[in-house]
Amino acid sequence: MSTATTSNSPGKWVVLPHYAFAALAFVALSILLLFSTDAFSGHYFHPKLLTLTHVAALGWATMLIFGALYQLLPVVLDCKLYSEKLATIAFGFLGIGTILLAWCFWNFELGHVMHIAACSLVISFILFNINVIQTARLAPKWTIESDFIVTSAIWLLVTGIVGLIMVLNFTMAFLPVEHTHYLKLHAHIGMAGWFLLLIIGVGSKLIPMFLLAHAESTKKLNWSYNLINAGLVFFIFDHLFFHTALLPVYAVLVVAGILSFMVFIYETSKTRQRHDMDLGMKQTFVALALLLLPIVLVFIVSSQVALPQQLLSAVYLVYGISVFLGFISAIILGQTFKTLPFIVWMHAYEDYVGRFKTPLPKDLYNHAIQRWQNYSYLFGYLLLVTGVLLNNQQIILAGAIGFTITSLLYTANVFQLLLHKVQELKPFSYGNASV
Repeated sequence: MSTATTSNSPGKWVVLPHYAFAALAFVALSILLLFSTDAFSGHYFHPKLLTLTHVAALGWATMLIFGALYQLLPVVLDCKLYSEKLATIAFGFLGIGTILLAWCFWNFELGHVMHIAACSLVISFILFNINVIQTARLAPKWTIESDFIVTSAIWLLVTGIVGLIMVLNFTMAFLPVEHTHYLKLHAHIGMAGWFLLLIIGVGSKLIPMFLLAHAESTKKLNWSYNLINAGLVFFIFDHLFFHTALLPVYAVLVVAGILSFMVFIYETSKTRQRHDMDLGMKQTFVALALLLLPIVLVFIVSSQVALPQQLLSAVYLVYGISVFLGFISAIILGQTFKTLPFIVWMHAYEDYVGRFKTPLPKDLYNHAIQRWQNYSYLFGYLLLVTGVLLNNQQIILAGAIGFTITSLLYTANVFQLLLHKVQELKPFSYGNASV
Protein backbone atom coordinates (compact mmCIF):
# COMPACT_ATOMS: atom_id res chain seq x y z
CA MET A 1 0.00 0.00 0.00
CA SER A 2 2.96 2.25 0.28
CA THR A 3 2.69 3.51 -3.25
CA ALA A 4 -1.01 4.39 -3.01
CA THR A 5 -1.87 8.03 -2.87
CA THR A 6 -5.12 9.96 -3.11
CA SER A 7 -4.06 11.06 -6.61
CA ASN A 8 -4.76 7.54 -7.91
CA SER A 9 -7.17 6.25 -5.32
CA PRO A 10 -10.96 6.37 -5.81
CA GLY A 11 -13.15 8.30 -3.40
CA LYS A 12 -13.81 6.67 -0.06
CA TRP A 13 -17.54 6.45 -0.75
CA VAL A 14 -16.70 4.11 -3.66
CA VAL A 15 -14.69 1.73 -1.48
CA LEU A 16 -15.89 1.84 2.14
CA PRO A 17 -19.57 0.80 1.63
CA HIS A 18 -18.29 -2.52 0.28
CA TYR A 19 -16.46 -3.18 3.57
CA ALA A 20 -19.55 -2.23 5.61
CA PHE A 21 -21.86 -4.48 3.56
CA ALA A 22 -19.38 -7.39 3.69
CA ALA A 23 -19.01 -7.14 7.47
CA LEU A 24 -22.80 -7.15 7.98
CA ALA A 25 -23.12 -10.04 5.51
CA PHE A 26 -20.56 -11.97 7.58
CA VAL A 27 -22.73 -11.43 10.68
CA ALA A 28 -25.83 -12.51 8.74
CA LEU A 29 -23.97 -15.57 7.45
CA SER A 30 -22.98 -16.59 10.99
CA ILE A 31 -26.52 -16.16 12.34
CA LEU A 32 -27.95 -18.18 9.44
CA LEU A 33 -25.34 -20.84 10.22
CA LEU A 34 -26.68 -21.06 13.79
CA PHE A 35 -30.11 -21.97 12.38
CA SER A 36 -28.79 -24.43 9.77
CA THR A 37 -27.08 -27.13 11.81
CA ASP A 38 -29.69 -29.68 10.71
CA ALA A 39 -28.95 -29.07 7.01
CA PHE A 40 -25.42 -30.50 7.19
CA SER A 41 -26.66 -34.06 7.65
CA GLY A 42 -28.11 -34.26 4.13
CA HIS A 43 -27.27 -33.50 0.50
CA TYR A 44 -25.38 -30.31 -0.40
CA PHE A 45 -28.29 -29.25 -2.64
CA HIS A 46 -30.28 -28.02 0.38
CA PRO A 47 -32.01 -24.60 0.53
CA LYS A 48 -30.22 -23.57 3.72
CA LEU A 49 -26.81 -24.67 2.41
CA LEU A 50 -27.41 -22.87 -0.88
CA THR A 51 -28.27 -19.75 1.13
CA LEU A 52 -25.15 -20.01 3.25
CA THR A 53 -22.94 -20.60 0.21
CA HIS A 54 -24.27 -17.62 -1.73
CA VAL A 55 -24.19 -15.24 1.26
CA ALA A 56 -20.58 -16.31 1.84
CA ALA A 57 -19.56 -16.14 -1.83
CA LEU A 58 -21.43 -12.96 -2.79
CA GLY A 59 -22.28 -10.85 0.26
CA TRP A 60 -19.16 -11.62 2.24
CA ALA A 61 -16.27 -12.50 -0.11
CA THR A 62 -17.15 -10.97 -3.48
CA MET A 63 -18.48 -7.75 -1.95
CA LEU A 64 -15.31 -7.19 0.05
CA ILE A 65 -13.10 -8.15 -2.90
CA PHE A 66 -14.91 -5.63 -5.12
CA GLY A 67 -14.27 -2.85 -2.61
CA ALA A 68 -10.68 -3.84 -1.93
CA LEU A 69 -9.93 -4.23 -5.62
CA TYR A 70 -11.19 -0.74 -6.48
CA GLN A 71 -8.62 0.53 -3.97
CA LEU A 72 -5.85 -1.91 -4.91
CA LEU A 73 -6.08 -1.72 -8.71
CA PRO A 74 -4.31 1.68 -8.75
CA VAL A 75 -1.57 0.12 -6.59
CA VAL A 76 -1.20 -3.13 -8.52
CA LEU A 77 -1.59 -1.65 -12.02
CA ASP A 78 -0.17 1.83 -11.33
CA CYS A 79 -3.09 3.78 -12.83
CA LYS A 80 -6.40 5.36 -11.83
CA LEU A 81 -9.64 3.39 -11.61
CA TYR A 82 -11.50 3.69 -14.92
CA SER A 83 -14.90 4.70 -13.49
CA GLU A 84 -16.06 5.38 -9.93
CA LYS A 85 -19.66 5.66 -11.16
CA LEU A 86 -19.61 2.13 -12.61
CA ALA A 87 -18.19 0.86 -9.32
CA THR A 88 -21.02 2.47 -7.35
CA ILE A 89 -23.72 1.10 -9.66
CA ALA A 90 -22.13 -2.37 -9.56
CA PHE A 91 -22.20 -2.18 -5.74
CA GLY A 92 -25.96 -1.48 -5.83
CA PHE A 93 -26.74 -4.39 -8.16
CA LEU A 94 -24.48 -6.77 -6.22
CA GLY A 95 -26.10 -5.82 -2.91
CA ILE A 96 -29.67 -6.10 -4.19
CA GLY A 97 -28.95 -9.35 -6.04
CA THR A 98 -27.31 -10.93 -3.01
CA ILE A 99 -30.13 -10.06 -0.61
CA LEU A 100 -32.87 -11.22 -2.99
CA LEU A 101 -31.04 -14.43 -3.89
CA ALA A 102 -30.44 -15.29 -0.23
CA TRP A 103 -34.12 -14.70 0.58
CA CYS A 104 -35.22 -16.86 -2.37
CA PHE A 105 -32.91 -19.76 -1.50
CA TRP A 106 -33.82 -19.69 2.20
CA ASN A 107 -37.55 -19.82 1.36
CA PHE A 108 -36.93 -21.86 -1.81
CA GLU A 109 -38.85 -19.35 -3.93
CA LEU A 110 -37.80 -20.16 -7.50
CA GLY A 111 -39.89 -17.63 -9.43
CA HIS A 112 -39.55 -14.07 -10.69
CA VAL A 113 -37.81 -12.66 -7.62
CA MET A 114 -34.99 -15.15 -8.09
CA HIS A 115 -34.83 -14.20 -11.78
CA ILE A 116 -34.47 -10.53 -10.80
CA ALA A 117 -31.77 -11.44 -8.28
CA ALA A 118 -29.74 -13.41 -10.82
CA CYS A 119 -30.09 -10.65 -13.45
CA SER A 120 -28.95 -8.05 -10.90
CA LEU A 121 -25.85 -10.08 -10.14
CA VAL A 122 -24.97 -10.59 -13.81
CA ILE A 123 -25.38 -6.84 -14.45
CA SER A 124 -23.08 -6.14 -11.52
CA PHE A 125 -20.47 -8.57 -12.89
CA ILE A 126 -20.67 -6.99 -16.37
CA LEU A 127 -20.09 -3.52 -14.93
CA PHE A 128 -17.25 -4.85 -12.79
CA ASN A 129 -15.65 -6.44 -15.88
CA ILE A 130 -15.87 -3.20 -17.85
CA ASN A 131 -14.24 -1.33 -14.99
CA VAL A 132 -11.44 -3.85 -14.44
CA ILE A 133 -10.61 -4.38 -18.12
CA GLN A 134 -10.67 -0.67 -18.94
CA THR A 135 -8.53 0.09 -15.88
CA ALA A 136 -6.01 -2.55 -16.93
CA ARG A 137 -5.86 -0.96 -20.38
CA LEU A 138 -4.91 2.35 -18.73
CA ALA A 139 -1.95 0.73 -16.98
CA PRO A 140 1.47 1.79 -18.29
CA LYS A 141 2.60 -1.84 -18.38
CA TRP A 142 0.65 -5.11 -18.75
CA THR A 143 1.92 -7.51 -16.09
CA ILE A 144 1.21 -11.06 -14.94
CA GLU A 145 -0.89 -9.50 -12.16
CA SER A 146 -3.02 -7.90 -14.89
CA ASP A 147 -3.51 -11.33 -16.45
CA PHE A 148 -4.68 -12.82 -13.16
CA ILE A 149 -7.04 -9.97 -12.28
CA VAL A 150 -8.64 -9.52 -15.70
CA THR A 151 -9.04 -13.26 -16.25
CA SER A 152 -10.59 -13.71 -12.80
CA ALA A 153 -13.13 -10.99 -13.58
CA ILE A 154 -14.07 -12.79 -16.81
CA TRP A 155 -14.47 -16.07 -14.92
CA LEU A 156 -16.72 -14.26 -12.43
CA LEU A 157 -18.98 -13.20 -15.27
CA VAL A 158 -19.03 -16.76 -16.65
CA THR A 159 -19.94 -18.00 -13.16
CA GLY A 160 -22.79 -15.52 -12.99
CA ILE A 161 -24.11 -16.43 -16.45
CA VAL A 162 -24.08 -20.14 -15.58
CA GLY A 163 -25.92 -19.28 -12.36
CA LEU A 164 -28.51 -17.25 -14.28
CA ILE A 165 -29.10 -20.18 -16.67
CA MET A 166 -29.58 -22.51 -13.71
CA VAL A 167 -32.05 -20.10 -12.08
CA LEU A 168 -34.10 -19.92 -15.31
CA ASN A 169 -33.94 -23.71 -15.52
CA PHE A 170 -35.68 -23.96 -12.14
CA THR A 171 -38.94 -22.80 -13.76
CA MET A 172 -38.44 -23.65 -17.45
CA ALA A 173 -36.48 -26.93 -17.23
CA PHE A 174 -34.61 -26.71 -20.55
CA LEU A 175 -31.19 -28.11 -19.52
CA PRO A 176 -30.55 -31.68 -20.75
CA VAL A 177 -29.25 -33.23 -17.50
CA GLU A 178 -29.88 -32.86 -13.79
CA HIS A 179 -29.34 -29.56 -11.98
CA THR A 180 -26.47 -30.73 -9.76
CA HIS A 181 -24.39 -31.43 -12.88
CA TYR A 182 -24.32 -27.69 -13.64
CA LEU A 183 -24.01 -26.79 -9.99
CA LYS A 184 -20.57 -28.46 -9.92
CA LEU A 185 -19.60 -26.47 -13.02
CA HIS A 186 -20.91 -23.22 -11.48
CA ALA A 187 -19.10 -23.85 -8.19
CA HIS A 188 -15.71 -24.79 -9.64
CA ILE A 189 -15.60 -21.90 -12.11
CA GLY A 190 -16.37 -19.56 -9.24
CA MET A 191 -13.87 -21.08 -6.82
CA ALA A 192 -10.91 -21.66 -9.16
CA GLY A 193 -11.61 -19.06 -11.84
CA TRP A 194 -12.81 -16.13 -9.74
CA PHE A 195 -11.58 -16.45 -6.18
CA LEU A 196 -8.36 -18.40 -6.67
CA LEU A 197 -7.01 -16.44 -9.65
CA LEU A 198 -7.95 -13.11 -8.08
CA ILE A 199 -6.38 -13.94 -4.72
CA ILE A 200 -3.19 -15.17 -6.38
CA GLY A 201 -3.01 -12.13 -8.67
CA VAL A 202 -3.44 -9.61 -5.87
CA GLY A 203 -1.55 -11.67 -3.28
CA SER A 204 1.50 -12.01 -5.49
CA LYS A 205 1.79 -8.22 -5.40
CA LEU A 206 0.70 -7.42 -1.84
CA ILE A 207 2.33 -10.19 0.20
CA PRO A 208 5.87 -9.32 -0.98
CA MET A 209 5.00 -5.63 -0.50
CA PHE A 210 3.89 -6.16 3.12
CA LEU A 211 7.00 -8.28 3.82
CA LEU A 212 9.28 -5.71 2.16
CA ALA A 213 10.44 -8.52 -0.13
CA HIS A 214 11.52 -8.47 -3.74
CA ALA A 215 10.36 -10.92 -6.41
CA GLU A 216 13.32 -11.68 -8.66
CA SER A 217 11.27 -13.52 -11.27
CA THR A 218 7.60 -13.97 -12.14
CA LYS A 219 8.21 -17.23 -14.03
CA LYS A 220 6.42 -19.30 -11.39
CA LEU A 221 3.45 -16.95 -11.50
CA ASN A 222 3.27 -17.51 -15.27
CA TRP A 223 3.21 -21.26 -14.64
CA SER A 224 0.56 -20.79 -11.97
CA TYR A 225 -1.65 -18.75 -14.30
CA ASN A 226 -1.35 -21.18 -17.23
CA LEU A 227 -1.80 -24.35 -15.16
CA ILE A 228 -4.89 -23.15 -13.31
CA ASN A 229 -6.60 -21.85 -16.44
CA ALA A 230 -5.69 -24.98 -18.42
CA GLY A 231 -7.12 -27.23 -15.70
CA LEU A 232 -10.29 -25.16 -15.52
CA VAL A 233 -10.87 -25.04 -19.29
CA PHE A 234 -10.25 -28.80 -19.70
CA PHE A 235 -12.62 -29.46 -16.78
CA ILE A 236 -15.40 -27.34 -18.30
CA PHE A 237 -15.29 -29.00 -21.73
CA ASP A 238 -15.02 -32.48 -20.25
CA HIS A 239 -17.84 -31.86 -17.77
CA LEU A 240 -20.13 -30.49 -20.47
CA PHE A 241 -19.38 -32.70 -23.47
CA PHE A 242 -17.09 -35.69 -22.93
CA HIS A 243 -17.70 -37.07 -19.41
CA THR A 244 -14.37 -38.91 -19.20
CA ALA A 245 -12.62 -40.13 -16.05
CA LEU A 246 -9.88 -37.51 -16.41
CA LEU A 247 -11.23 -35.05 -13.81
CA PRO A 248 -8.39 -35.86 -11.35
CA VAL A 249 -5.91 -34.91 -14.10
CA TYR A 250 -7.49 -31.47 -14.40
CA ALA A 251 -7.40 -31.19 -10.61
CA VAL A 252 -3.66 -31.95 -10.76
CA LEU A 253 -3.18 -29.02 -13.15
CA VAL A 254 -5.01 -26.62 -10.83
CA VAL A 255 -3.17 -27.89 -7.75
CA ALA A 256 0.16 -27.60 -9.60
CA GLY A 257 -0.73 -23.98 -10.33
CA ILE A 258 -1.46 -23.35 -6.64
CA LEU A 259 1.82 -24.99 -5.60
CA SER A 260 3.70 -22.88 -8.14
CA PHE A 261 2.24 -19.78 -6.46
CA MET A 262 3.21 -21.14 -3.04
CA VAL A 263 6.80 -21.65 -4.22
CA PHE A 264 6.81 -18.07 -5.56
CA ILE A 265 5.71 -16.77 -2.15
CA TYR A 266 8.27 -18.94 -0.34
CA GLU A 267 11.17 -17.85 -2.56
CA THR A 268 10.12 -14.21 -2.39
CA SER A 269 9.72 -14.30 1.39
CA LYS A 270 13.38 -15.35 1.74
CA THR A 271 14.38 -11.86 0.56
CA ARG A 272 12.11 -10.04 3.00
CA GLN A 273 13.41 -7.13 5.02
CA ARG A 274 10.57 -7.26 7.57
CA HIS A 275 10.85 -10.30 9.85
CA ASP A 276 8.22 -9.43 12.47
CA MET A 277 4.73 -10.24 11.26
CA ASP A 278 1.62 -8.53 12.56
CA LEU A 279 -1.69 -10.34 13.19
CA GLY A 280 -2.94 -9.61 9.67
CA MET A 281 0.03 -11.29 8.01
CA LYS A 282 -0.06 -14.22 10.45
CA GLN A 283 -3.73 -14.76 9.56
CA THR A 284 -2.82 -14.56 5.86
CA PHE A 285 -0.30 -17.38 6.23
CA VAL A 286 -2.87 -19.36 8.24
CA ALA A 287 -5.17 -18.98 5.22
CA LEU A 288 -2.48 -20.34 2.90
CA ALA A 289 -2.04 -23.31 5.24
CA LEU A 290 -5.81 -23.91 5.27
CA LEU A 291 -5.66 -24.15 1.48
CA LEU A 292 -4.07 -27.59 1.88
CA LEU A 293 -7.38 -29.17 2.93
CA PRO A 294 -9.36 -28.31 -0.25
CA ILE A 295 -6.27 -29.30 -2.28
CA VAL A 296 -6.52 -32.81 -0.80
CA LEU A 297 -10.31 -32.99 -1.00
CA VAL A 298 -10.50 -31.90 -4.65
CA PHE A 299 -8.97 -35.26 -5.64
CA ILE A 300 -11.64 -37.13 -3.70
CA VAL A 301 -14.59 -35.17 -5.10
CA SER A 302 -13.20 -35.34 -8.67
CA SER A 303 -12.48 -39.08 -8.63
CA GLN A 304 -14.73 -42.09 -8.43
CA VAL A 305 -13.58 -43.17 -4.97
CA ALA A 306 -16.05 -45.66 -3.51
CA LEU A 307 -17.14 -44.19 -0.19
CA PRO A 308 -20.35 -44.66 1.82
CA GLN A 309 -22.92 -42.13 0.61
CA GLN A 310 -23.15 -40.33 3.97
CA LEU A 311 -19.37 -39.96 4.18
CA LEU A 312 -19.18 -38.80 0.56
CA SER A 313 -21.84 -36.14 1.23
CA ALA A 314 -19.87 -35.00 4.28
CA VAL A 315 -16.68 -34.77 2.20
CA TYR A 316 -18.47 -32.62 -0.39
CA LEU A 317 -19.70 -30.31 2.37
CA VAL A 318 -16.28 -30.06 4.01
CA TYR A 319 -14.78 -29.32 0.59
CA GLY A 320 -17.10 -26.32 0.18
CA ILE A 321 -16.61 -25.19 3.78
CA SER A 322 -12.82 -25.43 3.45
CA VAL A 323 -12.93 -23.08 0.46
CA PHE A 324 -15.49 -20.45 1.54
CA LEU A 325 -15.23 -20.49 5.34
CA GLY A 326 -11.64 -21.76 5.34
CA PHE A 327 -9.18 -20.33 2.84
CA ILE A 328 -11.21 -17.37 1.51
CA SER A 329 -12.61 -16.20 4.86
CA ALA A 330 -9.26 -16.57 6.61
CA ILE A 331 -7.44 -14.48 4.03
CA ILE A 332 -10.16 -11.81 4.16
CA LEU A 333 -9.95 -11.66 7.96
CA GLY A 334 -6.21 -11.14 7.69
CA GLN A 335 -6.02 -8.77 4.73
CA THR A 336 -8.88 -6.53 5.87
CA PHE A 337 -6.64 -5.14 8.59
CA LYS A 338 -3.75 -4.74 6.16
CA THR A 339 -5.78 -2.66 3.70
CA LEU A 340 -8.74 -0.97 5.40
CA PRO A 341 -6.74 0.91 8.10
CA PHE A 342 -4.51 2.38 5.40
CA ILE A 343 -7.50 3.37 3.25
CA VAL A 344 -9.20 5.12 6.18
CA TRP A 345 -5.93 6.72 7.29
CA MET A 346 -5.12 7.95 3.76
CA HIS A 347 -8.46 9.71 3.31
CA ALA A 348 -8.35 11.16 6.82
CA TYR A 349 -4.72 12.19 7.32
CA GLU A 350 -2.74 12.32 4.08
CA ASP A 351 -3.16 16.10 3.81
CA TYR A 352 -1.74 16.53 7.33
CA VAL A 353 1.45 14.49 6.79
CA GLY A 354 4.59 16.55 7.45
CA ARG A 355 2.67 19.33 9.20
CA PHE A 356 0.97 17.54 12.12
CA LYS A 357 1.57 14.48 14.28
CA THR A 358 -0.81 11.91 12.83
CA PRO A 359 -1.66 8.44 14.16
CA LEU A 360 -0.44 5.42 12.21
CA PRO A 361 -2.92 3.19 10.30
CA LYS A 362 -2.36 0.41 12.86
CA ASP A 363 -3.48 2.80 15.62
CA LEU A 364 -7.00 3.11 14.18
CA TYR A 365 -8.36 -0.29 15.28
CA ASN A 366 -8.25 -2.60 18.27
CA HIS A 367 -5.51 -5.26 18.10
CA ALA A 368 -6.84 -7.22 21.08
CA ILE A 369 -10.20 -7.63 19.31
CA GLN A 370 -8.36 -8.75 16.18
CA ARG A 371 -6.39 -11.34 18.16
CA TRP A 372 -9.56 -12.80 19.71
CA GLN A 373 -11.21 -12.68 16.27
CA ASN A 374 -8.44 -14.90 14.89
CA TYR A 375 -8.68 -17.33 17.83
CA SER A 376 -12.47 -17.65 17.63
CA TYR A 377 -12.24 -18.11 13.86
CA LEU A 378 -9.89 -21.08 14.12
CA PHE A 379 -12.02 -22.50 16.96
CA GLY A 380 -15.19 -22.19 14.88
CA TYR A 381 -13.67 -23.49 11.66
CA LEU A 382 -12.10 -26.59 13.20
CA LEU A 383 -15.29 -27.45 15.12
CA LEU A 384 -17.49 -26.92 12.07
CA VAL A 385 -15.38 -29.20 9.87
CA THR A 386 -15.19 -31.82 12.63
CA GLY A 387 -18.93 -31.64 13.27
CA VAL A 388 -19.78 -32.09 9.59
CA LEU A 389 -17.42 -35.07 9.21
CA LEU A 390 -18.86 -36.71 12.35
CA ASN A 391 -22.43 -35.65 11.49
CA ASN A 392 -22.77 -34.21 14.99
CA GLN A 393 -25.14 -31.23 15.30
CA GLN A 394 -23.84 -30.16 18.73
CA ILE A 395 -20.29 -29.78 17.40
CA ILE A 396 -21.59 -28.00 14.29
CA LEU A 397 -23.52 -25.62 16.59
CA ALA A 398 -20.35 -24.97 18.61
CA GLY A 399 -18.54 -24.16 15.36
CA ALA A 400 -21.36 -21.82 14.34
CA ILE A 401 -21.08 -20.05 17.70
CA GLY A 402 -17.35 -19.62 17.06
CA PHE A 403 -18.08 -18.06 13.67
CA THR A 404 -20.72 -15.77 15.20
CA ILE A 405 -18.25 -14.49 17.79
CA THR A 406 -15.70 -13.99 15.00
CA SER A 407 -18.12 -12.04 12.86
CA LEU A 408 -19.15 -9.76 15.73
CA LEU A 409 -15.53 -9.03 16.69
CA TYR A 410 -14.57 -8.46 13.06
CA THR A 411 -17.54 -6.16 12.43
CA ALA A 412 -16.88 -4.17 15.61
CA ASN A 413 -13.32 -3.50 14.46
CA VAL A 414 -14.35 -2.72 10.87
CA PHE A 415 -16.98 -0.20 11.98
CA GLN A 416 -14.51 1.36 14.42
CA LEU A 417 -12.40 2.07 11.34
CA LEU A 418 -15.29 3.15 9.11
CA LEU A 419 -16.60 5.59 11.76
CA HIS A 420 -13.17 7.00 12.60
CA LYS A 421 -13.15 10.78 13.07
CA VAL A 422 -10.05 12.89 12.59
CA GLN A 423 -8.83 13.87 16.02
CA GLU A 424 -7.40 17.23 16.98
CA LEU A 425 -3.82 17.06 15.73
CA LYS A 426 -0.76 18.64 17.29
CA PRO A 427 1.64 20.42 14.94
CA PHE A 428 5.30 19.49 14.73
CA SER A 429 7.37 21.85 16.83
CA TYR A 430 10.82 21.18 15.42
CA GLY A 431 12.91 21.99 12.37
CA ASN A 432 11.37 23.92 9.55
CA ALA A 433 8.05 22.07 9.48
CA SER A 434 5.31 24.57 8.81
CA VAL A 435 2.41 24.83 11.24
